[in-house]
Amino acid sequence: MRIFVTGAAGWIGSAVVPELIGAGHHVVGLARSDASAEAVAGMGAEVLRGDLNEADILRAGAAGSDGVIHLAYEHGLGQIGGAKADAEAVETFATALAGSGKPLLISGATLTRPGRLVTERDELVAVGPIAARITNMQAALAAALRDVRVALVMLPRSVHGVGERHGFIPQLIAMARAKGVCGYIGDGTSRWPAVHVADAASLYRSAVEKAPAGAVLNAVGEEGVTTRDIAEAIGRHLNLPARSVPAADFGVPLGPLLGTDMPASSAITRELLGWTPTRPGLIADIDQGHYFT
Repeated sequence: MRIFVTGAAGWIGSAVVPELIGAGHHVVGLARSDASAEAVAGMGAEVLRGDLNEADILRAGAAGSDGVIHLAYEHGLGQIGGAKADAEAVETFATALAGSGKPLLISGATLTRPGRLVTERDELVAVGPIAARITNMQAALAAALRDVRVALVMLPRSVHGVGERHGFIPQLIAMARAKGVCGYIGDGTSRWPAVHVADAASLYRSAVEKAPAGAVLNAVGEEGVTTRDIAEAIGRHLNLPARSVPAADFGVPLGPLLGTDMPASSAITRELLGWTPTRPGLIADIDQGHYFT
């Protein structure tokens, strides 16, 4: 397949592109800068210069492909601007692929239902701080009615692995170093779902190859790792104590996230696609030490 990938040079894209190429697919990666273009070409993919605000470029990339994996998001535009740009990109892809039966994978985040396990069957409700993004995902799923094989890939809060530099684990490590303590909120029993980036990449490949239209997929390797276990793992490497601290010490949005129990299951995804995560879990990954160099 010829697969058009946005965000190809990003953290997850840099794992997805080699996974696709290794499986025999031809990848066209969107790149908005010289550095991104160099990274995409270095992975063995074809480069298409442009960004999410250039509808003509997105349309051409989608129309000339056998499927689209949409990973990019314009965080620099703020919550409202980013969601608007994402909505326009999703509509561009859906229109370009309409009537083709080709796959369109849209990336989202695992849902949060505090105190219980989220599954792929939980309703997408557009409320809270990411309401606009949920609305975009709802619109994407509607593309199935236009004969697009659309599927959502819901990523957990921690997509970890060697090379992660901007996610929640690096943020927690930086805070621990600055404050001299590895903090967690309350009794530290709040759970975060997690997945190794290489396992997430293998799910994207399986999904673009065979996920049915309308599928909601949870890219979850571990249903829930407690925030206390995360803090203690960080503390082992920094030789710092792990203890409960006020949520305000973490700021927004990290404080509210750390204090929220948000376990998620991928049982339905695994059965549907035969996906089996095999890489190290979050604590084992932290214990490898690469986050601390």
